[in-house]
Amino acid sequence: MRIVSVLENQKIEKRIAITPAIAKKYLELGLEVALPQNYANHLGIKDNIYTEIGVKIFKEEKEIINSADVIVQLGLPADDKSSLIKENQTLIGILDPYNNKAKINDLVKKKINILSLELLPRITRAQSMDILSSQANLAGYKAVLESFANFGKAIPMMMTAAGTIPAAKVLVVGAGVAGLQAIATAKRMGAIVFATDVRMASKEQVESLGGKFLTVEGGENLETEGGYAKEATDDFKKKQEELLTETLKKIDIVICTALIPGRKAPVIIKETMISNMQAGSIIYDLAAIQGGNTAFTEADKVIDKNGVKIMGESNILNKLATSASNLYAKNVLNFVSNLYDKENNKININLEDEIIEKTLIK
Repeated sequence: MRIVSVLENQKIEKRIAITPAIAKKYLELGLEVALPQNYANHLGIKDNIYTEIGVKIFKEEKEIINSADVIVQLGLPADDKSSLIKENQTLIGILDPYNNKAKINDLVKKKINILSLELLPRITRAQSMDILSSQANLAGYKAVLESFANFGKAIPMMMTAAGTIPAAKVLVVGAGVAGLQAIATAKRMGAIVFATDVRMASKEQVESLGGKFLTVEGGENLETEGGYAKEATDDFKKKQEELLTETLKKIDIVICTALIPGRKAPVIIKETMISNMQAGSIIYDLAAIQGGNTAFTEADKVIDKNGVKIMGESNILNKLATSASNLYAKNVLNFVSNLYDKENNKININLEDEIIEKTLIK
């Protein structure tokens, strides 16, 4: 049985789905691994590193796809590659079924097994496959570094003979995986950190990292059974807006991480709030690709509003592509291992397995 991966569009995606270390694991499982020439060249990984461990390198991607049993990717392959996938082959990746519904339905009609990893259930057995957590963890870390690099002042408190520099004040909006890593990173660098989230369960986690949790008075716990944030009520939004309006007047850096799966990102930082912020402040919006958490966010642009810089990238993980690839490839390996029937050397689509049933697009 052969597992393969083909090139992503490197203008938008520099991560890879099969690293050399993970290719070796697939080979040890008894699978063949095939990749195109220069698959990981952009990450400094030459083809010979793969061939030395037994990976087959092909010049033509068409040949790779035709011979594949399992195709693992980051995103949905381009149309010219997707059209080559055949009946009974299996495609695994972060396929964005909410925005790629028509294209994915076409593949399902061809009797291709489509498994999208962002649909993984939040159960203990799926933790080692959880691509959202592994990638969000890195995104939260990098967002802090990017915002600090663009901030014109020192981050920690510094006491010198010439005077004292106060510590920067950071607000993290959304205390999921990305937000919690942002809090931890900002604290390690000496900032004073505040955080807010619609899930009351986040309060203890924020405080355990040294952050101060901003509680909306009379707030409700807006958490789904799967552990995600859900849409806030109008009353909650109004109270949160009042709290943020006052808080933002004294904040230097804001890290926005609030996302609702399959929906446009909620606009939390309004125009009036930004107009009250201090000139020189930074907002880094990790939700930029889904519309952003601020009134002015534009993906891959730095917007200046009265001296407040609003930043956000389509794919911040391209700046940590090697680390992100290592984690993603391991997540995928764990997922494939759960699918693979080694005794019969085939993929077993067992719908009684909650992991497979939830991720398979029917």
